[in-house]
Amino acid sequence: MPPPPAKWKGKCEFNGTLCNNKLIGARNFMGVGKGQPSPGPPFDIDGHGTHTSSTAAGRFVEGASVFGQANGTAAGMAPKAHLAVYKVCTGFGCAEADIMAALDVAVDDGVDVLSLSLGGPSIPFYKDVIAIGAFAAIQKGIFFSCAAGNSGPFNRSLSNEAPWILTVGASTTDRILKSEAQIGDDKNNHFDGKSLSQPQDFDSKVTLPLVYAGSVGNQPSAFCKEGTLENVEGKIVLCETGGGVTNIAKGEEVKRAGGAAMILMNQETDGFSTLAESHALPTTHVSYAAGLQIKSYISSTSSPTAKILFNGTVIGDALAPDVAFFSSRGPNKASPGILKPDIIGPGVDILAAWPVSVDNATQSKATFNIISGTSMACPHLSGIAALVKSSHPDWSPAAIKSAIMTTADVLNLAGLPIVDQDQNPANVFAMGAGHVNPSKANDPGLIYDTQAEDYIPYLCGLNYTDTEIQIITQQKVNCSQVGVISEAQLNYPSFSIKIGSNESQSQYYTRTVRNVGPASSTYNLDLLVPHKMGMSVNPGVLTFTEVNQEITFHVEFIAQDGAGKDGVAFGQGYLKWVSDKHNVTSPIAVVFD
Repeated sequence: MPPPPAKWKGKCEFNGTLCNNKLIGARNFMGVGKGQPSPGPPFDIDGHGTHTSSTAAGRFVEGASVFGQANGTAAGMAPKAHLAVYKVCTGFGCAEADIMAALDVAVDDGVDVLSLSLGGPSIPFYKDVIAIGAFAAIQKGIFFSCAAGNSGPFNRSLSNEAPWILTVGASTTDRILKSEAQIGDDKNNHFDGKSLSQPQDFDSKVTLPLVYAGSVGNQPSAFCKEGTLENVEGKIVLCETGGGVTNIAKGEEVKRAGGAAMILMNQETDGFSTLAESHALPTTHVSYAAGLQIKSYISSTSSPTAKILFNGTVIGDALAPDVAFFSSRGPNKASPGILKPDIIGPGVDILAAWPVSVDNATQSKATFNIISGTSMACPHLSGIAALVKSSHPDWSPAAIKSAIMTTADVLNLAGLPIVDQDQNPANVFAMGAGHVNPSKANDPGLIYDTQAEDYIPYLCGLNYTDTEIQIITQQKVNCSQVGVISEAQLNYPSFSIKIGSNESQSQYYTRTVRNVGPASSTYNLDLLVPHKMGMSVNPGVLTFTEVNQEITFHVEFIAQDGAGKDGVAFGQGYLKWVSDKHNVTSPIAVVFD
């Protein structure tokens, strides 16, 4: 085995901040299922492990809230599951040896689901301890769920890309912790934002002077770095996100300099995607578009003013779910023939348990916090997988993944396509199959199944050597004997096709589906063909006469003349099997190279 890197860098959230969207260290992962918790649970040094664990399997708790916001009954996805937590990280990172050792123990403990809210950059699977450990787990029938990463919205920014892992991106919910910025004297000139801390003693009726941080201090004061602000006493300060400074630290600098409140504006890449965080002073986090208008207003008058209004918890965002700006995107670098992420789930402004009080509460032992990240989305899917497995104990990890993916939602609450951070329809590299729908996942109709040994010809097709594959599989492999398949030929519940100038304009693939719905079922084909492509599917009707019957169908992708030469880098569509009770949908991505 090649020597591992010295450190494994994971994803984290500290005190409600996304660690500036850098992959700098996670804390815990957990196993959910029949395994009993090990004695003396590991000490949680920053809350990450407590938050993710309770999201997956927390019991029902009434009156959960943070600073009085988002009040209600809290519960994990699988509240009656047993939970075991394995600590693998310190404040300095996560050693590969510790990750692998913990995975070995979890498998020996007999967990049913492993949930890892950590990961690192894209590397070959035989060098990736999570991919190696995950393969050992799925060989034992253990479902494996991982965070996609917080390096979005940039393409090819994913972690945890192996096809035997469920890779989870982050989306919003319909709950908004709403605050507003109102500029000037015009009550109609206001911009919606978010904030977790909404102090009752702040007088929102008072108009205060407004300044742009980039004009009132040392460079780079626009990012409100420590020690950069001057002459902001009693003013509302407009700060920009980014610059290597956490959002929380920006507010602390405004407060240090005597500022009364802060408006936090996105960078262009973050678009309309904002976060509700626990700031040091009254704050509203607004979109990039809103920030530009506020900056324009400041420069247009000699005496700019503003108010910050707090609206509390608002339920019913019609655009929800949408893809969070930080959620890492495909295509899959390690294996372009596998579409990743697989799915998106709630990962923005998530309320879950916390090891200490964040609001100095003394009357309750129930402590909670609201933070954001794909770390928060992953345990939602892990808990849902545990529920599906409890209903279908004989299903393989791949079958559970298929059920989750093929039943996902692609429309928001308004019945429109799910959007990304720019409020444009999200593509498959942002949301994979779509947003998880737990009820539908429990009754998918058809499943695409894959056994552990089926991944070996796929790994041979990645041009890994026999020795490299043996590092993953921990068994002797001879590719000349087992055969080779292309990546997209794996029996996966999605398609990722590459059309290159030196490649055949026609590509053929097969898929096999198993009937897990009514014994007598007929499924008709529904296709949305990607841009500049032709498709044929044979047969076009699947007729089942018994439960667990399998049918194989063949798909041909045909690149049209000029495909990829008109400025369009990729196309997307879907292949859907429709019965009178089920829609079984596989997303399609075609990359023109």
